[in-house]
Formats: sequence, structure tokens, C-alpha cells
Amino acid sequence: MDINQKNTEEQSKLSNQIDDGKFCSCQQGDPHDPLKKEIEFLKKELEKEKDKFLRLFAEFENYKKRIQKERFDIFRDVHEQILIELIPILDDFERGIKELRKYKEEHSVKGFFLIQEKFIKILKEKGLNKIKIKKGDDFNTDFHEAITQIPAITENLKGKIIEIIEAGYILKEKIIRHAKVIIGK
Repeated sequence: MDINQKNTEEQSKLSNQIDDGKFCSCQQGDPHDPLKKEIEFLKKELEKEKDKFLRLFAEFENYKKRIQKERFDIFRDVHEQILIELIPILDDFERGIKELRKYKEEHSVKGFFLIQEKFIKILKEKGLNKIKIKKGDDFNTDFHEAITQIPAITENLKGKIIEIIEAGYILKEKIIRHAKVIIGK
């Protein structure tokens, strides 16, 4: 038997079985067709995988945002800590200039003052600003820390700043050191 004859016989058997309704129930409108069930199953599986992918993608995007925020917070905290540690140097400059003025060494005072001004300018560029206060201002617990109270010389100095012991500083609208003051009682 040659191959062509064999193929022809197989085709005729298949066509007879199809005509008998053994293979194709789609012509009869059978709702339980295995192909339809498989198509529905595959559609559901595709939807599940698509949903899983979208959730995984969204979770990854949230992870990237969280890591970026944490990195920003770490840099901000380190920046803030460095500036806080530089504040005592500003205090030392002020004390040094006061001492040099006692000895009337104008050249030393001028040089020291220029270095201090350059240092202050750099810190201002980084967001550090001195709290502006003067003697006679009202005491404000948001900006000031009372070291002690002394009797006021006049009635209008009660509750007011009599002496400024140490300057206070603000870093980008956040108080990082309160001004230490003496107030009148």
C-alpha cells in the first residue's frame, strides 16, 4: 500500500467520524464543548497572570519610591547633623572676636572677622540661619530657652530677654538650636 492511498483512507475515516458527531460538537451547539472549556480556562489563566504581573509591577514601583525617599532622608539627616556640629565653631568665632577686641588688635580682629563672615555665608547657602533676637524682645519658647531668670530692673523688662548667652539657629525653617537667654522676672 502506498502512502497516498493510506492518507486517503485515513481522511475518509476521519470524515465519517466527524459526520457521526464524534469529534466536532460545535456544529451541534453543545455548551460543554471541550475546546470552549479550554479556551475559557486559558482566558482565566491569562487574566490571573496579567493581574499578578500588574501587582508585581506596582509593588516594584512602590519599592523604588520608598528606597528613593529613604536615601533622601538619610542625606538630609547627615547634612543636618554636619551643620549642627559646625554651630559650636560659630560660637568660638564670636568668643574669639570678643577676646581680640579686648586687646585692641584690629588687624587680627579684621582677619578673624573675614573668616567668620565667609564661614557664615557658606552655612547660609546650606540653609542655616541665626535666630534674630535682641535684648528687650519678648521671651518665646518656640525660639528661646531660658537659662535663668533675674529680677528685672524696670517693670517693662518682666518676661523679656535681658541677656543673650548663646545664639539660636534655624535650618530650613526647623529650629536646630534654641537661643539660650536670661529673662527678667
